[in-house]
Amino acid sequence: MAASVLIVGGTHGNECNGPWLLQHWGHKPQQLQRRGLSVRTEIGNPAALEAGRRYIDKDLNRSFIDELLQDPGTPCLEGQRAQQLLASHGPNGQMPAQVLIDLHSTTAAMGNCLVLYGRRPADLALAAGCQEELGLPVYLHESDPRQTGFMAQAWPCGLALEVGPVAQGVLSPAICRQSELGLEVLLDVLEKAAAGQLNLRRHLQIHRHLGSIDLPRDNHGQPCACLHPQRLCGDWQELQAGDPLFQHADGTTITFAGDPEGPVHTVFSNEAAYQEKGIATSLTRKEDLQAERSWVDALQAVLQN
Repeated sequence: MAASVLIVGGTHGNECNGPWLLQHWGHKPQQLQRRGLSVRTEIGNPAALEAGRRYIDKDLNRSFIDELLQDPGTPCLEGQRAQQLLASHGPNGQMPAQVLIDLHSTTAAMGNCLVLYGRRPADLALAAGCQEELGLPVYLHESDPRQTGFMAQAWPCGLALEVGPVAQGVLSPAICRQSELGLEVLLDVLEKAAAGQLNLRRHLQIHRHLGSIDLPRDNHGQPCACLHPQRLCGDWQELQAGDPLFQHADGTTITFAGDPEGPVHTVFSNEAAYQEKGIATSLTRKEDLQAERSWVDALQAVLQN
């Protein structure tokens, strides 16, 4: 029996490149199919996509929480949509999927990456296999009580493919092609795992989430400084004590105070969607995880379930 993989685009309605690809693949579904896999697609938030907004009531990628999932009468549109997606494609749904790949785009100058939400072995195996082929950075987002309820966590195996930079609501052929290439490799890794042929040759390099920083604000809550131009040249850059972090309108600089455990790296700097969340940039620490056979075993077990 083929393992089921669900590809979701349009989790955020103003990220239009993923949904555009899903429409294309709808006419040529054979492009997605792999031996041992049954691949299908779904628009994450159709109402927000139609409105050209990130969300209607609440960020769908923060809505997979018990408070919303266990409330059959929730008035929150994204809570209702989370319930619908799980009822249709969740591990106990009508058409259960074992793996979820969530397509996203970013306005930040961070290029392309994979996003993991925790250290589930199956997720680590999928990310490691992809990183070996494409060299994509892996952002490990964990242990942040301010941000929970991510879609990928609701499936036995899941991650996000983040591609950018691109402005919200803008369809870009380059972004579409990069998304397509990343997805092709992820599906190739899953095909190898389903056939028992996935071998991880080296370590997995991650950027572990440490926390997020807001812009400096005045007594009225308005920003009184912006990110320093050096922080906008590209993410994944090392940030040490004394490096410029923010800049006032008159050009004066606020430097980074440093981290007692050593250098950190930035990610999602000036992401437009995070302004409302009070996030100017997030800090990570680069770490190497030794690839383990148990990761592959876990991914194979998920696909065989």
